[in-house]
Amino acid sequence: MIQVEVFRGRDRIFAVVRTGRADRLPERYGPWTCFKTLELTRGQEQPGLHVDECLDDIEMHGIHVTDAHTRITDEAIS
Repeated sequence: MIQVEVFRGRDRIFAVVRTGRADRLPERYGPWTCFKTLELTRGQEQPGLHVDECLDDIEMHGIHVTDAHTRITDEAIS
């Protein structure tokens, strides 16, 4: 289980990072507003979030980014 913060950017862009790691938010989708704090556990459901996909991205990139619930992490960090 890890604690994460969910941030809302422009339009329907959301980003999830480990708590205290807002420095990972891509500027081009900002300004960012902290939306909520969650505890995520692999294999458990969370409304509006694909938990395993999110945790995979956080482990690999330090951030998970979506646009209208569609994963855009790779393009957001490039």
